[in-house]
Amino acid sequence: MSAALRAAAESVLAANWTGGSTVPSRRQYPHQWGWDAAYIAIGWSSVDHERAASELESLLRGQWPDGRVPHIVFHPGVPEDAYFPGPAFWDSGVDGVATSGLTQPPLHARAALEVARRGAGEAFLRRVFGPLAQQHEYLAGRRDAGGGGLAAIVHPWESGLDNSPAWDASLAAVELPAEGIEPYERRDRDHVDAAERPSDAAYDRFVHLARAYRDSGYADDGRSQFLVEDPLFNAIWLWSTHALVEIAEWIGEDAAPHREAAARIHDGLMTRLWDGSRFAPLDLRTGERLNRRTVLSLAPLLDPALPADVAAAVAAELGSAHFRSAAGLGVSSYDQCSPEFEPRRYWRGPIWANLNWLLSRGLRLQGFDSQAAELERTTLDLVAGSGMREYYDPLTGEGLGAHDFSWTAAAVIDILRGGD
Repeated sequence: MSAALRAAAESVLAANWTGGSTVPSRRQYPHQWGWDAAYIAIGWSSVDHERAASELESLLRGQWPDGRVPHIVFHPGVPEDAYFPGPAFWDSGVDGVATSGLTQPPLHARAALEVARRGAGEAFLRRVFGPLAQQHEYLAGRRDAGGGGLAAIVHPWESGLDNSPAWDASLAAVELPAEGIEPYERRDRDHVDAAERPSDAAYDRFVHLARAYRDSGYADDGRSQFLVEDPLFNAIWLWSTHALVEIAEWIGEDAAPHREAAARIHDGLMTRLWDGSRFAPLDLRTGERLNRRTVLSLAPLLDPALPADVAAAVAAELGSAHFRSAAGLGVSSYDQCSPEFEPRRYWRGPIWANLNWLLSRGLRLQGFDSQAAELERTTLDLVAGSGMREYYDPLTGEGLGAHDFSWTAAAVIDILRGGD
């Protein structure tokens, strides 16, 4: 099975390659996405290190002068109406590269380190170190809205887990214009069943928040109606900050600022988002913890300085009935014991191969190797049975969302590689 699955995954990446970068899927997501590119680069690094390097450098060509790495870099040959919101909506970019104005979990330094280790080498790291350091400086300098060393997200799309129930309370508090939302046409349901996608009510708020941020000139001034410290975003930022330390040491740059940054982010996670039983997002508007059980709470396993008792508690939560069904198919994105659990709807229940991969990395980092190996095995079985889908029903294993999904293929390739 392994050889056939590896070949199928490589075929998906090759089919989604555009010449300089890789789309998540040809029809549903026809541009380059921010944190997708990091997963995809790690996948490519076991196949073609030049394409892996190009994946990250192509994304970084869309980096803004303030250091933010956008969550979408638009391909100029794709029609405006192929995806909403498209380039005209965002009205942003740099040096002729059209981009969105939001960012996404900063997995890129970690991906760059792995790409370099697998063949791209020191010259590649020298090219990307400055932009990656600037990305981290942007988050520390412009997004620490709570003043506690963590980065705040200003839109659910920045979390990567757009439609998570974790955001429901914060979204409900967003005030919509009295005259209603300016009309828009969703494209996300053109190729995927509407029952598997966010509701219209959620999408109205997504679009309103994005327009408001755009109309503010993308100002990070604390005025956003959505302002949340997210454990997954910050755990990934921390993991990548440790990667920046290693990159700096490799190429002879000063690693001390990145060590200090890692300590600050770790302290922020523990003092601001750990409540003694689990990690939870913090709504900076209300000061309230967003305590719904979601996969976001498990990501701090990526912190190498996580206290052993905290790591054990998180690993136990990951393996509990809240996230693992009796079928043992993987980690669901929302609490399976909740009456609001939706096994087929985007981020409100389904399993995602990229998060299974991410969590298996965290488990191994904390020394839970057998639990990680079991999660990796079930991920491969899931994909072998249902194809390289965007996400999966955690009760049946049925593939959902887009077909031939790149980060699923990348996760398969890296799991089969067996790590470094």
